[in-house]
Parts: sequence; C-alpha cells; structure tokens
Amino acid sequence: MPSRERRILVADDDFAARAACCELINLWGFQAKEAEDGEKALELVKSYEPHVLLLDLKMPRKDGLSVLAELREQEAQIVTIVISGEGDIPEAVKAIKLGAYDYLRKPVDPNHLRNLLGNLSEHLSIREENAQLRRRLAEAGELGSLIGRSRAMRRVVTLVEQLAPSSSSVVITGESGSGKEVVARTIHELSPRSKGLYVAINCAAIAESLMESELFGHERGAFTGADRRRMGCFEMAHGGTLLLDEITEMRVELQAKLLRVVEERSLRRVGGTEKVAVDVRVLASSNRSLAQAVRDGKLREDLYYRLNVFEIEVPPLRARGEDLVALADYFLRQFAQHNGKTLLGFDHDCLAALKACAWPGNVRQLRNVIERAAVVSRGPLVSPADLPPEFKQGRAVDAVLQIRVGTSLEEVERDLIYKTLEFADGNKARAADILGISLKTLYNKLERYENSKAAARQP
Repeated sequence: MPSRERRILVADDDFAARAACCELINLWGFQAKEAEDGEKALELVKSYEPHVLLLDLKMPRKDGLSVLAELREQEAQIVTIVISGEGDIPEAVKAIKLGAYDYLRKPVDPNHLRNLLGNLSEHLSIREENAQLRRRLAEAGELGSLIGRSRAMRRVVTLVEQLAPSSSSVVITGESGSGKEVVARTIHELSPRSKGLYVAINCAAIAESLMESELFGHERGAFTGADRRRMGCFEMAHGGTLLLDEITEMRVELQAKLLRVVEERSLRRVGGTEKVAVDVRVLASSNRSLAQAVRDGKLREDLYYRLNVFEIEVPPLRARGEDLVALADYFLRQFAQHNGKTLLGFDHDCLAALKACAWPGNVRQLRNVIERAAVVSRGPLVSPADLPPEFKQGRAVDAVLQIRVGTSLEEVERDLIYKTLEFADGNKARAADILGISLKTLYNKLERYENSKAAARQP
C-alpha cells in the first residue's frame, strides 16, 4: 500500500505539538487526523480506522494507557506508538506490555519519526503473512522454523505471534539445546525488521577484554591492534534484531553501558567521542533463570527489567514428546536434501529407539543424531543401525542418574558430570552443551575432581 494511503491518527492534548506533527505527516505523504483526548481518539479509531496511532500518554478524559487497554480489549489491529515525557518511562514500559509497538520521548525527533513511519508503511503487510503462517500452523504444526503441535509449543508459538510485530525486548529462557536461538530468529523473521540483519552474539564465547568492542565497535587506535575503525554488533544490527545469548555471562560493568545504549538508542565506539544512533530490537537468552541471576549478582536489576518486557520459556524436548516425530521428519528432509539422498522416513524400530531416548541435549541433540543418520543411511528408511553407538548399546534408554538420599550436592554434581561424559562418549564439548555450562567451566570442574582424587590418594 502506498504511503499516501496510510492513515495516521495523532492523539495529543497539546494543540501546537499535535498540529505540527500532523502537518509534517501530511508533508511526508501520509494521511493524518487529530484527536485532542483519549475519548476522541477511540471514536476516530472506529470511524477513521487508522493504520498507525501516535498516542500521548498524558491526556484528559482518557489517558494513553486507558486507550491502549480498550484497544486491546477490542482486539483492534492498530500499530500504536506511544509518546512519553522524560519521567514517564515506567508508563511507557506498561504501554509496551499492553501492545504498543514502540515509544518515543518528547520532544519527538522528526527524522526519527519519519523513518519509523516509513518502515512501518513498508512492513505493515506482515499481518497478512502472519495470518498465512497461522493457517500453516493449524494445518502442519509449523511456524517458520518452529515445529510442534504439543501444548507446550503452542504456548510458545502464540507468544511469538503476539509479540513479533512489535519492537519490544524479549527474554528467552530454556535448557541448552531447547531451541532458544530458533525462537529468536523466528521473532525476527515475523517482525517488520525482517529485511534488516539478524545478529547473534554469544556472551560466554567472547573474552571479557573484547566484549565491549564486539558490542559497540571501536575506533582506529583505540587499543593495541586496532588498526582500523570497526563496527560492533549494535551497528551491524541497525534496523534489525540483536540476540544477546547467555547474557548473564557478560560482566556487570559492561551491562551498565549496555543498558545506556538500549535506553538512549545511541552508542560511542571504544576510543571514540562521537555518538552513533542505533535502531535495534534487543533479544536476550539464557539457560538459567534471569531472576535468579539478578539475585546472584550476575545480572543488573535495571537491565533485567528493561529487557524483560516479554519472557518466553522454551520447553525441553522431554516435555514435548509428541513433537519428536515431526521434528525428526523435519530434520531428515533437510539433511537428505543437503546430502542428495532419497530418505522416506524411519522404520518402526528406529522410531521406537528415538522415542525411548531421554534427550538430555534437547532438540540440538536430536538434530545432530538425525544429521548423522542422514549421512550414513542407505535408505529408503532410516534404521537403528544408522543411529549413534549409544542407541545400539541401549545407553540412550538407560541414561539415568540414580541419587541416594543423603548425598551431598557436590557429589550429585560430580556424578552427573561423569555420567554425562559417559553418555557423550567422552566428548567434552557435547557434555558441556548437554549440561548447559561452558566448556571452560567443565574443564575447571574436572580438574578440581582429579586434584581431589590425587589428594585423597596421598598418605
């Protein structure tokens, strides 16, 4: 739909600000109408049917939050941008939770508003795409790369559908390998930012000394080896989405700078003085509870509340067993095509073996198992012989840790780590992935256990 056919409603009790805003919007090629209070705004929503609502939070008769609450109750499909004063940030966050797409601070920057409206005009067709994807979900149990008809996954899919069209921050939690990154990418792909870049950074995999530069970039000469200016992840994700994976691994001092960038939507590169504007939707993920991380001092409380506008908890594979066959089929189609093979599915015994597995590594482990099977299978059906050795030896079924009452937590942790290493055939990287800890942490724990054994053997 051309810009001139996009209808914008400006609801603000300040006559001068309202009139100036409408004049600019009309000059930019949109249609604009005014509402002087919340009651008038709700009337015009019905008669004018705007595509976008610019909504001041402080208005007579009905304030912005009340208007949003009524629109939500009516299930009105209107993209709403709230306008807040300097001290209205808590109300702006409430507005986002009520369904607002974004918020702007007064005085509104005309260039930023113009870019925002332009992007919205270009991407409003996302609603029709979402409707098609909802029909696809009902028919095939799929939403983008999210697969599953289980109740647990339907809850995830519903949340993704609801929040994807907004610019709200989202926290995604779940066990290692459960699919948090797939959820984050799906949110990006279903959002108006889908034409922008999706950038993911693993905060646990980057040295602390390099983390600030990775996030915010650096200027030439900022430190030894900085021979040229370099953009960070925020600048690369401008107009798109940035996933901060394992955010609790970021040092607390850097979290303060991250919060400032998220709040101010601008940054300074390491070694620089110039402010760089950034328009980025920030998603955060972790395999641990962020609320617990706040209590443990691993995550700043103010950053937690800024990022946790929405939270999605991705269920482990064992909690969505009815999705196992659909996921296995999906991966098999992918890898069969990649390897140029004709594989029609799994034989009865193979499906039984897959269903019997406890899947401590979740969907990632299933994906790796199916990838291996697709490579070695001669088809047309995948058999138990095509699965990893632990399936043939029965260890996939019996991978259970028995805990005796009275055992200390330290002993339980040690036994779990050794049992997981055995399950992973000694592969430490895979064991760390299953346990949800970094490889460095696993090595440190194993070294401590070996030192304790050595000390116990000494006379």
